[in-house]
Amino acid sequence: MGDADFWFTLSSIVTVFGLPLAIFVFIYEQRKEREDAKENTYLALSDAYAEFLRLVIANPDLRLRSQPCIVNPTGEQQERMLVIFDILISLFERAYILVYEDNMSGDQLRRWRSWEDYMREWCRREDFRGVLPELLHGEDPAFAEYIRRLAAEEGKESHKL
Repeated sequence: MGDADFWFTLSSIVTVFGLPLAIFVFIYEQRKEREDAKENTYLALSDAYAEFLRLVIANPDLRLRSQPCIVNPTGEQQERMLVIFDILISLFERAYILVYEDNMSGDQLRRWRSWEDYMREWCRREDFRGVLPELLHGEDPAFAEYIRRLAAEEGKESHKL
């Protein structure tokens, strides 16, 4: 076998095996990078929610983690509550835009369900549902529709209790 035959055979082997392997590795790495980006997005959103909860803890007089809601809040308490709820809606909208997709499955669905649980928890609060229409002005229409539906479902559930 001459040098030319050797190099031709070697290039054929590389073409037959190496090129498909390189394509497979490239596709695998791209998927891994996308999954890592999604995980990092989820972690950043989770950190933002933890920061939001620190804000809630800093305002214990508003009873934002308690049921029933605060009765007859002062004007100043109402204002703080509205601002806190506005921050929460912004966080929920960001999560919806970055995480939610139709026909999710696997890890993506698992991530989204944790956000939906947070949304449902807050939508059970009568005070939150009461200001929701005001909070949703100018928000993403798909997100607004989604959280309105959750609020309606949770409002019906809370009246059953």
